[in-house]
Amino acid sequence: MTSQRNSARQRLIQAALQLFAAQGITETTTRQIADIAGVNEVTLFRHFGSKHGLLLAVLEDAKVFEQLQQTLNQQVNQAGSISQALKSYAEDCLESLAQIPEFVRSLVGEAGQYPLENRQALGYGLRQANRYTQQYLATVLKQEQLQSQIELEKLASLLNALLFGYAVLEFTSEFHEFWRDREEFVENLGTLFLQGAFSPTVARPETPSLSLESVPAARASVSLEVADLSATLVRAVLQRAKKSSAQDYALVYVLFGAGLSPEEIIGLQRSHHISNSHQHLLQVTTGAVRQVPINRWIMGHRYGSYSRNPLTQWLKSRKGEQSALFIDEAGQPLSVEAIYQRWQTLTADLFTLAGTSPQIEQAQQTWCVEMLMKGMTLENLSILTGWDLAALQPYARRAKEKIALEQAIAIDQKSGSSKSSDSASAS
Repeated sequence: MTSQRNSARQRLIQAALQLFAAQGITETTTRQIADIAGVNEVTLFRHFGSKHGLLLAVLEDAKVFEQLQQTLNQQVNQAGSISQALKSYAEDCLESLAQIPEFVRSLVGEAGQYPLENRQALGYGLRQANRYTQQYLATVLKQEQLQSQIELEKLASLLNALLFGYAVLEFTSEFHEFWRDREEFVENLGTLFLQGAFSPTVARPETPSLSLESVPAARASVSLEVADLSATLVRAVLQRAKKSSAQDYALVYVLFGAGLSPEEIIGLQRSHHISNSHQHLLQVTTGAVRQVPINRWIMGHRYGSYSRNPLTQWLKSRKGEQSALFIDEAGQPLSVEAIYQRWQTLTADLFTLAGTSPQIEQAQQTWCVEMLMKGMTLENLSILTGWDLAALQPYARRAKEKIALEQAIAIDQKSGSSKSSDSASAS
């Protein structure tokens, strides 16, 4: 019965995507979707509640992003230069959007009518696409021995924004005359990035490894504003999660203890969890395939042992046969959007030292900085995160800043203690 329900659900998602792409969201009716899926409308409403609920499921469908990642992985091996890599990516992206013009028009023209969770899902989907683009650019730049003058995450966002903006113009205003054709736009785009964003990599002094000590004092050319969270705030989030539920406690424990992103967490299965008296590991299969440890010590506090901690306790309390590591109330795999929503609930009314609400991405940044402060080299952190060394340099800089601050405080405290002792002796 469960497999039949899942099959019907997937058929409805595929039918909706097919119709949305062909004729737009507004022109598509729930009856049309149900007919193509081979079910009645009651089944559609039982699964998704409404057409907007079904659209949310379409936006959350990870297969789109898996295909994007596979395509980029193929392209990166075929690109002969950064110029060709940019051109191939731009052409493929625009061609893919050109296959679903009605869907693009609907997303843009009707977005204001969508529920909040739909708009959030669209934003999360675009963020996932940017992440794959960032990894693609980082690999190509490394092969070409180039560096970016702009943070790679921002560069990927800028590239995708320009491509999507052009697609919207092409699909909604055929006589804009900004460019003669798509080919001219792609050529101009390539020129803009090649002349304004990239430069040759500066030769480094020969050193056996790149560690905290070898990072220059000035910020790296690929800059990133690292905003790690304070130990007090991290402790507060974990305590709130513990009071909330066993799963929330385990989820936040993985965010701060393993430095994984929500996109990586939703790909975790029970079989990816390795725990014994000597180690606690997770096998990550989303993005860069790798193993990562889960730290018992997080920002000065210990959270159990390798074999008994928030995650192992959550798994012991689990009911059902669902293979996903984290699940929702219906027993289905937890989505990225659900993770973000749980984070927002747990961090409500909490503020960082800058006076802003803590963002879920800052958990990963906090983990990276803490690992470097504990003595991990950039090469090893690169292996654990799957990130390029250039992308990690700002984290090394931030770790050095915190180490310097701790040393300054320790010196001041030591000086104060010495003066107190001298005063006592003189008395």
